[in-house]
Amino acid sequence: MQAVFGVTTGVAHLARPGRPAVVARTLSELRGPTRGVVELPVRLMWCSDRAFDLADPDQLLWMYENVLRETTSVDDLRRLVNGRTLPRVWRLLNLPRGVRTAWESRHRGLRSA
Repeated sequence: MQAVFGVTTGVAHLARPGRPAVVARTLSELRGPTRGVVELPVRLMWCSDRAFDLADPDQLLWMYENVLRETTSVDDLRRLVNGRTLPRVWRLLNLPRGVRTAWESRHRGLRSA
């Protein structure tokens, strides 16, 4: 099984058993919102309360954790994650090891963020 990246690699990093982590090619392509309230689609969050106020640091982290862990699409990343915000909050995110490893392998700057 190959990890799903913006580019093809031979390394598999799993978000969870049977699901490869999805990683954007570049952080600059991540144009997600930086303010306001964002409602995640059901495919990314199954509970009824799927709205996140990005002004609340805890809600921002919770949203990013869910998107990075659950997505199967680079388009979700581009639409929901912000490439300037991600490095700022990276160390605070509670992510599966496979997701963290996949992102840090592709974006080495996140290791020191």
